[in-house]
Formats: sequence, C-alpha cells, structure tokens
Amino acid sequence: MDVSLAQSRRSLRSSHGGLRVVDVDVVVIGAGRSGLTAAHHLRRAGLTAVGAPGWEQAPATFVMIDDSPSPGGTWQDRWAGLPVAAARVFDLPGMTSPSPDPTAPARDAVPVYFRQYEAAFALHVLRPARVDRVRHDGERLAVHTHHVVRHEDKVVWRARGVVNATGSWSRPFWPHIQGRETFDGRQVHIRDLVDVAEVADGHTVLVGACSAAVHLLAALSEVTNLTWVTRRPPRIADTDLTPAVRQAIARGVAVARPELVRIGRRGVWFRPGPVEEGWVDGPPFVAARSIVWATGFRPAVAHLTPLHLRLKTKDALDGPEVVAEPRLQLVGSSAPGGGGSPLVAVRNLLRLLGL
Repeated sequence: MDVSLAQSRRSLRSSHGGLRVVDVDVVVIGAGRSGLTAAHHLRRAGLTAVGAPGWEQAPATFVMIDDSPSPGGTWQDRWAGLPVAAARVFDLPGMTSPSPDPTAPARDAVPVYFRQYEAAFALHVLRPARVDRVRHDGERLAVHTHHVVRHEDKVVWRARGVVNATGSWSRPFWPHIQGRETFDGRQVHIRDLVDVAEVADGHTVLVGACSAAVHLLAALSEVTNLTWVTRRPPRIADTDLTPAVRQAIARGVAVARPELVRIGRRGVWFRPGPVEEGWVDGPPFVAARSIVWATGFRPAVAHLTPLHLRLKTKDALDGPEVVAEPRLQLVGSSAPGGGGSPLVAVRNLLRLLGL
C-alpha cells in the first residue's frame, strides 16, 4: 500500500477554505444501469468504494455519485403507468433477477432491484449529490459536487479517471416543427408526464415510437381519443406486447400516421396524399387539445463543458473512451449514440491507471 497516498486522503478530507477535497482513483457519475454496472466491475477489479470500512487506507478507491435521493435512477421518475416490460434492466452483472409481473409499474419495481444490487455489492453510493462541473487538475480530473439539499456542502473529488454515466433524462428532446410555439393547447414531454389523466380532456396527439411510447399509447387509448405520429412505420417489439398493448392493437388504435409538417393554434397538420406502407392515412388537419412528445433525449453532459471537448464530432469517441481525454469514459446514453459499454470503460481505465 502507498502509505503517503493514504495519508494524503486523510488530510484532504479536511476543509480547505470551506471546500473539502478528496483524492480517489475513479469517480463514477450516475447510479443508473450503466453506472451500477461500471461500479460492479471496479469492485471486481479490487477497488474499494468510498464509505466502505477502511477505504482511506485502501490501495485503490472509487466513489459513485448520484443526484437521486434513493436508488432507482431515473426509473423512479417515470409516469405511473409505465410497466416493467419497458424497463429491461433486471440483468445487471452478478445479480440477474427474475423480472416481476411485466404489468407492474417500472417506477416501483426497478428501484427495489437497484437498492438490492447496491447493498449486495457494497457500492456505498454517495447521494443525493450533484456534479456541477468536471475540469482538468494537473494529472487528475477534478469533479466538483454539492449536496442536493444542503447546497453549501461541497466536495471536490480529484480522480485519476472518470466514468460518466449521467444518461439523458435531464435533457428531453423537443423536435423543431413549424408552429410548435403557437399551439394553444397543452404540450408535455413524456419525461414530465405523471398520469395519463393529465391529458384526458380532449383529443391527444402522441409523437414518438419508442417502447415507452407504445405503452403510453395503450394507456391513453383507454381515456381519450388520440392520433399516433411516428417518423418511421411503427414496429412493436414482442417484449412490449403486454395485455394492455395487445388490447390496443385489437381495438385498432395502434396505428400511426407519418410525421407532422406543422402545428397550428388548435391542432396539427399532415402532408396530404398517399402514405407509405406501415402508416395509415387521414385528414390533413387534426384538431387537438394536447400533444405528448415521446421523442427521446440527448446526452446530459453539460458538466463536462470545462474540459473543452468536442463530443458531438464523429471521431470524438473510441468506444466509451474520449479520444482527446482518455481519463474520461462515457457510458450508456450519456455517450453520443448511446453505446458506451461500462465493462469496456472500466477495462480502459484499469489499463490506463495501471490497476
């Protein structure tokens, strides 16, 4: 063990002008599926989680930071009717769990599984703490955080490597469609929808074809009239065929129209004329009270801005590794394209850090 390093950790836990600074080997930002997977592989490689007994004397350490008040990632914020069938997260490494009733609410079932997982592998997730920014600090990356409730409680984690697993939930995508700002009705992104009753007071236009949109379509069709709009002819996966979705298909409501051309004060407009196979035709104008946007998200990486990285360029990443800053790994949906592997990210850092 590097005694000087252990002593440094102890001394750095003290206050420096009201700001605590702690040296660790790896910081994992985010405790969703990708973050938990990365933390699991770090533990398997022999790193000790900050908060575990004796962590200050451990030869290699990591800390996992999450801004949610409890385990469950963003799943605990999903709309009440989203079923477990849309989650597909019950296969974390080392503790695969039989999926509960596929019709059970995901926002209830997933947090239970994640809580069990964190406890089983002693991950000691630091929460609720938010990452304000990540910046260069000599041979390390400085991760600035604050407590979500006690904002004055701030810590800087000086890391040799960072796994960014912040996902995309905080950055809902709103398409740029002509006239969207003129609509007199209600517009809500699926991220902010709590209950379908919110939009049950008139015709609803549902835009998007993701798994969550399919289940939302089934729920909406039971409480209001609706029009489904997709960029491509919809394909409903077998894993999404819950009883509610099957009933929606049987009622003939699981059919979609091509994407909108513009939005007016009282409704939406479609391009007139025949449509391609897989879509259905209809009138060029549909009056609507609400538009629900199930149009996806963008990577939540604003806290990485001080690093001055061009993450949107085609060659910015090599797998999860940021080419211009190999000490930083982007995993899950926080990576442009959403394909960063937590296992590969951990292997990259272990090799880079000589651990």
